[in-house]
Amino acid sequence: MAIRQELQKKEKRTCLFDKHVSLGAFMSPFGGFEMPIQYVGIAQEHLAVREHVGLFDVSHMGEVTVQGKDAERYVQHIFTNDVAGAPVGKIFYGMMCYEDGGTVDDLLVYVMGENDYFLVINAANIDKDWAWMQEQAKGFDIDLQNRSDLYGQIAVQGPEAEDVMERVLGIPCADMAFYTCKSLLTPCIISRTGYTGEDGFEVYGAHDFIRDCWDKLIAAGVQACGLGCRDTLRFEVGLPLYGDELSEEITPIMAGLGMFVKLDKAEFIGKEALAKQKAEGPARRLVGIELADRAIPRHGYTVLNMEGEPIGEVTTGYHTLSTDKSVCMALVDAQYAALDTEVQIQIRKKVFPGKVVRKQFYSKRYKK
Repeated sequence: MAIRQELQKKEKRTCLFDKHVSLGAFMSPFGGFEMPIQYVGIAQEHLAVREHVGLFDVSHMGEVTVQGKDAERYVQHIFTNDVAGAPVGKIFYGMMCYEDGGTVDDLLVYVMGENDYFLVINAANIDKDWAWMQEQAKGFDIDLQNRSDLYGQIAVQGPEAEDVMERVLGIPCADMAFYTCKSLLTPCIISRTGYTGEDGFEVYGAHDFIRDCWDKLIAAGVQACGLGCRDTLRFEVGLPLYGDELSEEITPIMAGLGMFVKLDKAEFIGKEALAKQKAEGPARRLVGIELADRAIPRHGYTVLNMEGEPIGEVTTGYHTLSTDKSVCMALVDAQYAALDTEVQIQIRKKVFPGKVVRKQFYSKRYKK
C-alpha cells in the first residue's frame, strides 16, 4: 500500500483518472502520468479497435500554441516538415531535431489560422520539449504558450469511429479528410488522426468537456482501451514510438522517416546534418524482422548476422494479434537492412532465425 501511495504522489493524473479507476483499469506509470494499461485485456481491446471501435484517454499528451507575426517562420525553423502556406485545418507530422540530426521529439502541427499553430508533443518529453522550444524562440516575434495542463484529449479509433462520433457525440465529421482538423464552439478541436492504423478521431478540449464525451461514449458501449493495446496497434502498422524508434541518437533518416524531412526548405534545425546523412546513407537503419519461431523479441534484444556477430538491437517486438506472427522493429547496421536479409535474434540464451521484412506488419486502413 505504501508503494502504491508513493506512486500516486509522483505521477500526474489526467482529468479522466477517476473514470479509469471506476472501470477497474490496471494503472501504471507512463510518461510521468498514472495511465490505464488495460481494462478487460490487451488482446480484447486491440481487436475491438481493429474490428469495431475503441476509446483511449490520451490527455497525457502535451499541447503548445504558437501565434504571432513570426509564428510560421518559427515553426518552419524547428520542424522538419513544411507548413509554409498550408490551408487552415491541415495537420502535419514531423520531427524537431538537434543540430546533429538527433530527434528532440516527433509531433503533430495543426494549422489553426494565419500564423496560428497548435503543436501536439509526447507526454514524456513535455518538459524537455518546452525548454528547447523556448530556447529556439529567441529572436522570433511570437506568443509561445505551453497549454498542456489545460487540455484533455480522447481518441476514438476503429472502422466504426465516424459513426460513433456523429451518432453518440453529435459531432459531424464524415466530410473530414485524413490529417485535417476543425474547431467547434465548445471550444474544442476535432482531428481525423490517430495512432492505431485505423480510421479515427482525436478530440481536444477543456477537462469537463472531455469527461462528458468519455461518459457518453462509455454509456453507448464503446470499449475503453489502455496504452497496452495502443502500443500493439501502432507497432503493427510501423508507427514509431519516441524512445524506441526515435531518440536523440536515432535520426528521422535512420528511422526511415525521410518523407517527413523536407530538405528543399530554406532552413530548419538539423537540416545540414540530415541532408549529409541522407546523401551518404545512415550507418544504421530501422527495419522490420519476422521470426520463423513464435518466440517474442523484446526491446533491447541483440540482432546477429548469420555468423553470430552483433549487428543491432530490437526497438519494439511482439507476437502480433492481427497477423499471428512474431515480429519486431530493429535498428541494424545498414548493410543488413535489405529486404529478405537473413538475421538472427538473441532471446535469452537461445538464438532464433529470421529475415528482414517491411516495418508495416499490418496494412493501415485510414480514410483518405
